[in-house]
Amino acid sequence: MNYLPNIIFAIALLLGLGYFAKNVKKLVRNIKLGQDVDVSDNTSQRWKNMINIALGQSKLVKRPVSGFLHVVVYVGFIIINIEVLEIIIDGLFGTHRIFSSILPTSVYGFLIGTFEVLAFLVLVAVTVFWIRRNVIKLARFWKDEMKGWPKSDGNIILYFEMVLMTLFLVMNATDGTFQEMQSGNIISQYIAPIFSGMAEGTVHFIERAAWWLHIVGILIFLNYLYFSKHLHILLAFPNTYYGRVNNKGQLNNLESVTAEVKMMMDPNADPFAAAPEGAEDEVPAKFGASDVQDLSWVQLLNAYTCTECGRCTSECPANLTGKKLSPRKIMMDTRDRLEEVGKNIDANNGEFKDDGKQLLGDYITNEEIWACTSCNACVEACPVSIDPLSIIIEMRRYLVMEQSAAPTELNNMMTNIENNGAPWPYNQQDRLNWKNE
Repeated sequence: MNYLPNIIFAIALLLGLGYFAKNVKKLVRNIKLGQDVDVSDNTSQRWKNMINIALGQSKLVKRPVSGFLHVVVYVGFIIINIEVLEIIIDGLFGTHRIFSSILPTSVYGFLIGTFEVLAFLVLVAVTVFWIRRNVIKLARFWKDEMKGWPKSDGNIILYFEMVLMTLFLVMNATDGTFQEMQSGNIISQYIAPIFSGMAEGTVHFIERAAWWLHIVGILIFLNYLYFSKHLHILLAFPNTYYGRVNNKGQLNNLESVTAEVKMMMDPNADPFAAAPEGAEDEVPAKFGASDVQDLSWVQLLNAYTCTECGRCTSECPANLTGKKLSPRKIMMDTRDRLEEVGKNIDANNGEFKDDGKQLLGDYITNEEIWACTSCNACVEACPVSIDPLSIIIEMRRYLVMEQSAAPTELNNMMTNIENNGAPWPYNQQDRLNWKNE
């Protein structure tokens, strides 16, 4: 027996899975560069969010057309890849359709028939997606941040899915033994006549070529995920679990700032009293965030999970009125900067060497973050619970508390609050004069 194909298959499988594991390790390392944050609360709600949003696609279907098509691709692609288990067993042990000899013909036929129908539906769905993206040219796919690689990446994924589904159907159509079963060849039976006039050896060669290309294509696709926006296929589940569970309008407060404000409002407080033991630990080394290491690991997970679908930007009132802000760009810039930091660490033996760059300024401008209205429309629109607003707030916090670089209007308001106890430029004695007029 010739074991060479099995050996080649095993080597390809080990290389594919090994490279994937290496990239996953790098991904986890980069996410852990973020600040620690406690997300151990509301466990039951977090599980519900993951099941409803990531598994159930509940937020996607709010836009019925794209939502339905995405569900077809999602369900189809996941279920069809169950068949990869059979391919792996066949590839390692030299068998052919091992499950057909284990399962009853009707059961095996039902499974493969289901896979074929789903493969066809996935082909239809990704074709519609391609048309929406490249022919109809929906506005959210043609924003400034979607030029270059992001634009190409979206199409590459669609081509990948088209090719993989086509190979699966061709593999079935050219498998004479499978076609003779007359069970499960719901779609491939209509493709098989294309090859009926060919020599048996040629048809067998096409079947083997489709088989090999299908599994190698899946391994390539698996490793492409790390470099693609489609990393959300894997990260949507942890991201929806660790997403915020408190009210979306509630911003996080710094304990040290809250304590100081309370002291200022307490007429009996002694401003010169010694701080309670351990209170100095509550003061952060830096207020807000200017680079990715200042953000929490959940925010960095958000950046890697971004699907670049543009729903956030299409709902953003600032963007709709022509402002420079795009919540999608905020997430893409955060991910790009995090990748740059990760490469810096790789190039310097595990240590980050200051490159003179940071997220705020080199990637995201002050104009962008001050254009935000803090309305949470982007958070509500995101189909995988990403929170661009939290990153914007942290960068604003840095500018105000570390750089004293707030816009003039905001500085005037804060000055009025300090001097007059209100945002308006009237002292407390004159505040009620309007009622006498």
